[in-house]
Formats: sequence, structure tokens, C-alpha cells
Amino acid sequence: MSDVDRHRPLEGRRLLVVSTNYAPEVTGIGPYATQLAEHWAASGARTEALTGMPHYPSWRLDERYRGVRRTTESRGGVQVHRRRHYVPTRQTALRRGLFEASLLATGLIAPPPGRPDAVIAQMPSLAGGVLGARLARRHRVPYLPVVQDLMGAAAAQSGIRGGGRAAAVAAAAERYALRGAALVGVIHESFVPGVTALGVDPGRIRIVPNWTHVQPPSADRAATRARLGWSEDATVLLHSGNMGLKQGLEVLVDAARSAPDLRVVLMGDGNQRDGLRARAARLPNVDFLEPAGAEEFTDVLAAADVLAVTQRASVLDMSVPSKLTSYFVSGRPVIASVADRGGTADEVRRSGAGVLVAPEDPAALLEAVRGLAADPAAADALGAHGPRYVARHLSREAGLARFDALLAEVLTDVRGSTRR
Repeated sequence: MSDVDRHRPLEGRRLLVVSTNYAPEVTGIGPYATQLAEHWAASGARTEALTGMPHYPSWRLDERYRGVRRTTESRGGVQVHRRRHYVPTRQTALRRGLFEASLLATGLIAPPPGRPDAVIAQMPSLAGGVLGARLARRHRVPYLPVVQDLMGAAAAQSGIRGGGRAAAVAAAAERYALRGAALVGVIHESFVPGVTALGVDPGRIRIVPNWTHVQPPSADRAATRARLGWSEDATVLLHSGNMGLKQGLEVLVDAARSAPDLRVVLMGDGNQRDGLRARAARLPNVDFLEPAGAEEFTDVLAAADVLAVTQRASVLDMSVPSKLTSYFVSGRPVIASVADRGGTADEVRRSGAGVLVAPEDPAALLEAVRGLAADPAAADALGAHGPRYVARHLSREAGLARFDALLAEVLTDVRGSTRR
């Protein structure tokens, strides 16, 4: 093997990344799909992405793409192929099904031209997984799905209207998308039993955790608080990210109702934002902020006293919130109002940067917040575990290297010769 082949092993390869979410979306799985594709492009591969129109987390089509049915744009060395699809502003099982069906239909009708050497898909969405599997079979190339959420479990656990009926359909689609894969990546070990139950040989499952895709905070904390209107003596509990059903954010609003001295900040967007606003209509200590830009995002996180991650009590093994990697970078303590035996709880315990409380229990959450506020030194020490955990396990370099190894394994047959 030449030095060039050794240092640029993807030179000349053609890769297709299928992900419903992609830049300019800045939360959820979009940043991971984007950074992965751009990393492979920088490594010498001809990398293309098949994706939808930007809509997350607001679940409203980005105005810049209104009226666009199909477009191809160059972003970070990647050819990004976008296809129009239905965007539901309110989540029910039927509306989510129409969303997935429209993504699948437009992707199959108008896939990117040419034959890739491998197809890599981010799941969710279901459509992305099925679409990736279909395109890989069409071209007879290796297929590598990466499971970020288990949608069958999500339908059953998230509380979405009609979710019980949708769970079996979603599980069938996941089974189709995963069983024929060369390998299956999962972002957390808690997903392994669910993926195995879908018919995947455990020997073909690889754990590839998400990495921290944001920069550490750099602004003066007091100055950021002053800019945001947070007084020095106020205790600020902040949640950042998607405001959906599975988050169960009502617990934060109800905690604020019981504690007028606590300032609860909900930063982000999502299909439950309007309902949460209505629930908090008469509460002067609940603020709603638009998603912060990349340049100030972690500065805002670091300005809070405590960061909240919440999930409905029924959410066990279908999701590990991507927000945790950003929370850990900020250096602030985390309160996780989540099921004790789920993947989110496992990750908080492993980091040492937070405390766990019972889900959907405003009193338990409030008690934990008051405990941290009463001992700022202990709270700071707890939060300091986050950046150290990131440095050891969640760096971008380490995360991308794991995906490089996974792709190399997919592209190498059992005899050790690379597929062309």
C-alpha cells in the first residue's frame, strides 16, 4: 500500500449519505450527517448527500426553500441533493406517516445519478433507512445504516397520537432497513437489544457514539447573563433543543409554577412549543428563546445555572438526546428528568456531570435544582466533569475516526481485499 493510499484511503471512492436532516439545520442529527459527509469529502472521497428540505426543529419549511421541488447544491465539498417532501406542523401518527412516505417517494423517483461504492444512512427517519437500503440493493453495493433513534420504539413510547398502531409498521420498516445491512452502527449500547430484536446479528452491530459538534464557550458568563436579562441572583434552569412530545417539557413549566424565584428558559423550537407557551401563559418566570446561533450557542448554555434534559416516563430505549454532548461541553451541571434504566440516564451517570430525578415529577426536579443552587461550588464541580468526559470520549476527532473504521470495515471483504 502506498503512502497516499494509507493516508487517504477513501481517495477515488464514491459515497452516498442518506439523511433526512442536513445543514443548515443546526440541531438534532443534521449536524452529524453534515460533518460526517464533509469529513469524508475532505478525506478524498467523492461524497454526495441525499436529503430533504430544511425544516427541523421548527417543523416548518425553511423560507429559502419554499416552492423548490428539487435542487442540488455544493456545501463543504459535498454535492447535496434535496428533494421536496411533506412537512407536518402538528405530529400525529398519520401525519408522520405521510412525512415518511413523501420522503421515500421523492427519493426513489429522483435519486442522485451514478453508482456509489457504499450507501450510508442516518436513522431516523424510517424513509431514510428504507431509501438507503433500496438504493444500495439497486446498485449492489454495501449498505451501512446508523441508528440514532429507534422509531418503532419511539412510536410506542413518545405519546404521539395513534402511536400504538404505528409502532408495528415502523418496526417492520426498520427491520427491512437493517436486516440486509453489511454492518449496523448504533450511537449507544442501549440500542443493541432493540436492533437485535429486529433480526440483526449482534456480531454485525458496532457502537459509534455521537461526538460534540460545537465549540466550548468563550464569552464572559456574567456578560452573557446580562445580555439575556438574567440577574446575578436568579437561578436559571435552561432546556435547549427540540420541543416535541417525547421530551415531556411540561415538567419544567409545572416546576416554574411552583417556584416563582426560579427562571425556566426554553430555548429552541418544535411542534409542542405553542402548547407549552399556552401552558406557561401566566408565568412571568418562564422564557422562550429562539435557537441560538452556532457562534453563541454554548455561551448561552454556560450562562445558565443548570441544564435540563427531560423525557416522558415511557421513553426507555429509543433515544439518547444529541443535546447531551453540547451540555457536557458547556461545563454546567445537568439535571436529567428521565427513566432510570434508559440510555439517557446511562450517559449522564457515565459522564459524572449530572444528577438523575424521576421523570414527569416537577417536585423532584425542583428539589434537585434547589440543591445545586444552594451549593454553587458543588454544582461547578459537577459541571466540570462534562468537558473532561468530552475530551476523553466525545471529541470530534475520535467520533469521526470511529466512523472511518466502520466504513473501512464495510468496504473490506473477508479476504482483506477492498471492493471496487
